[in-house]
Order: sequence, then C-alpha cells, then structure tokens
Amino acid sequence: MTFLVATDGSAVSDTAVDYAAGQASALETPLEIVHVLTPETELVDGTLVVPGEREAVEYGQRTLKQARRRAVDAVDTASEIEISTELLAGRPADAIADRANATDIDAVYVGHRGLSETHERAVGSVAKTVVDKANVPVTIIK
Repeated sequence: MTFLVATDGSAVSDTAVDYAAGQASALETPLEIVHVLTPETELVDGTLVVPGEREAVEYGQRTLKQARRRAVDAVDTASEIEISTELLAGRPADAIADRANATDIDAVYVGHRGLSETHERAVGSVAKTVVDKANVPVTIIK
C-alpha cells in the first residue's frame, strides 16, 4: 500500500500534505509526494523550446523538499514511514492520475481550489479531473 499526495507549494496543498502524512503514518504505509512541472513551450525558428526550464525544475525541487519536510513535521512517527518525492511533467491532473494508475498507489490526496468567495465550495479543475481519471480513491483536501 502506498499513498500519493500532489503539491504545488500552495497553502491548500500544504494542508493536503499534512493530511496525507497523517493517514500514511496511521496506516504505516509509504507516502509519495509529487509536483508536476507544467512548462510553457515556444516555437523558435522551427525548434520547440522550453523557456525557464531550469527555473521550473529548481522550483519543483524546492517545492518537493519543503513538502517532504512538512510531511515529516506533520507526524511524530514520520521516521517510521517511507517518504519519497518525484517530479512529474505535463498537465497536472493527467500526470497525477497517470502516476497513480501506472504504479502501486492505493489512494491519492490533492488540494481543493476555491474559485472565489462566492464559489468557495466548488472543486478546482485539477482536483475534479484527478477524481475522474484516477483508478483509485481520491481525497480532496480543503
């Protein structure tokens, strides 16, 4: 059994990391933390280039490092659970669902995205798409 939690470095995804770490600790199961790189591409003289690629990777690595620290701090027994991190690339919802479907992931945790004060209960498009595409249970954290 392994749990997956996605982070983008936002406060909502921090809450998802905390919750997923607590669940993983309670069930003594490994936790995989992922961050999805979504580089913007440009066509320059017939060549596809990814501007800011190095910065995006560095940001992703920092985000994963912070999320891992957060997961360790979230539970007293974090040293007893295995925590791994992974950078993914592509459309966030697709990359998260594909990772869950292609590996031995048993549950996915993602942060909720409030659209506005009026629609604060509406589920964000990434979270909704992960629910639609993943073959395992998905918990949306608000």
